[in-house]
Amino acid sequence: MLKADRRYDELLRRFESGLKEYIENFSPSRKSLFDAMTYSLNAGGKRVRPVLLLAVNEMLGGSFENAFPFALCIEMIHTYSLIHDDLPAMDNDDFRRGKPSNHKIFGEAMAILAGDGLLNLAFEVCLDRVSDANTLRAAKILARAAGVNGMIAGQAADLDCEGKAVAKEEDLQFIYENKTAQLISAPLKMASALNGGKYFDELSEYGNRMGYMFQLVDDILDVEGEFSSMGKTLGKDEKENKLTGVKIYGLDGAKERVKKLYEACISAISSLPDRAFLVSFAEDMANRAK
Repeated sequence: MLKADRRYDELLRRFESGLKEYIENFSPSRKSLFDAMTYSLNAGGKRVRPVLLLAVNEMLGGSFENAFPFALCIEMIHTYSLIHDDLPAMDNDDFRRGKPSNHKIFGEAMAILAGDGLLNLAFEVCLDRVSDANTLRAAKILARAAGVNGMIAGQAADLDCEGKAVAKEEDLQFIYENKTAQLISAPLKMASALNGGKYFDELSEYGNRMGYMFQLVDDILDVEGEFSSMGKTLGKDEKENKLTGVKIYGLDGAKERVKKLYEACISAISSLPDRAFLVSFAEDMANRAK
């Protein structure tokens, strides 16, 4: 991820170090539950959301120490969503990040509880850090993005549209904007909130366009990608008649939209004085579809 941008690698290293320290100091009341939670939390991945939060926070002049707990929260919530998404009742995937899915190791019931545990623990950590208007606003942004008017709504729409004979673009847009874009834009908005709301509108627009592009690229890679790089079962979208960008726009049409979304991302942050990291990030995301 962003191999040309050493700052990404540095922030990723610092996040992983902080995560390891948090887990080592956590006192579980039930080891079986803790093992299931940390299995997925420690499974690696790009850590896109926490790194975005830390990078924007740094860009706006904030301290790592103040932002890290919020970065940890959003990664916990993202991980819970992946555990639940892989369940047989949802996307029924046996692999995640190149390893067996949580329910394949710990069983469906414990996987559900592991997801529940990560969601609730995220807000325990988050609320422990609420001390002023800025931290309260950041917590509210995360709660809404992850909730029934955000990611969960998008997941519900994804299920509603599965197998439908008629595919509608407006349904796809709702899924993209909520299931994926909410938790891509949230770290950007949270970082802004933690720093007094600097460039909030610009970062929100960048995050929304980035989230849409991120999911569209994933849809393309479900057709053209490889297991070794994606770490999950590919070709399932078509098999299960999922509503995807490739289904609506075609493969070439989806790739053209990625280019336009990339341009929209860059345009959204044109007024930011220090936008090099976000430009590099957008380029990396768009190039995944090539």
